[in-house]
Amino acid sequence: MCIKQARNPGFTLPELMITLAIAGILMAIAIPSFTTTIRNSKLSSYSNELIASLNLARTEAVKRGQRVVVAKTGANWEDGWQVFVDVVQNGALDDNLNGTPCEVAIEDCLLRNYPALAPFSPNPPYTIRGNNNFVNSITYMPSGTISNSGGGSFAVCDNRDGDYVPQANTSRLIIVNGMGRTRLGADADNDGFPEKNDGTEILSCIAGF
Repeated sequence: MCIKQARNPGFTLPELMITLAIAGILMAIAIPSFTTTIRNSKLSSYSNELIASLNLARTEAVKRGQRVVVAKTGANWEDGWQVFVDVVQNGALDDNLNGTPCEVAIEDCLLRNYPALAPFSPNPPYTIRGNNNFVNSITYMPSGTISNSGGGSFAVCDNRDGDYVPQANTSRLIIVNGMGRTRLGADADNDGFPEKNDGTEILSCIAGF
């Protein structure tokens, strides 16, 4: 008895070319959207990390009854920053490097170190800059307030184009009031640019905004 086997011709060349063309179109549509999602996720992550460090400093200042400083560790905030108890009260981290941390009345106490955001090539892809009050540091007093009663803010930006100018949906604004409370700048008109306390939008990703 002879049993005929069904033939499996597979894909023809035109069918394969059509399939590849459709796959290419779908990828071309999906990749930009996926890239935007990743960038927005990083912006939110970096902003939340800075907010968490500011909240940590405020909490520790009240709990310890001492000044706590958040200060950048490089030329700019995106180079990294640290949170420390400012025992010596000079705004800088003082450590005699004798292997014993947080010696009372002798040296400051490092609470947490935050690394740089991302490799620079050639410009920082993401930036964090403080305005005139927070260019280098922010100090929380034992009351939970900040040393500068006027408050200030930080701009967190996606700077992949290297022009240090925010485009729509590429920046976050972190506002700290004189009481030491932190909040994200709102985008009341939904144009993709966060607004400052006076209602104006940030125009720059570097000091002054």
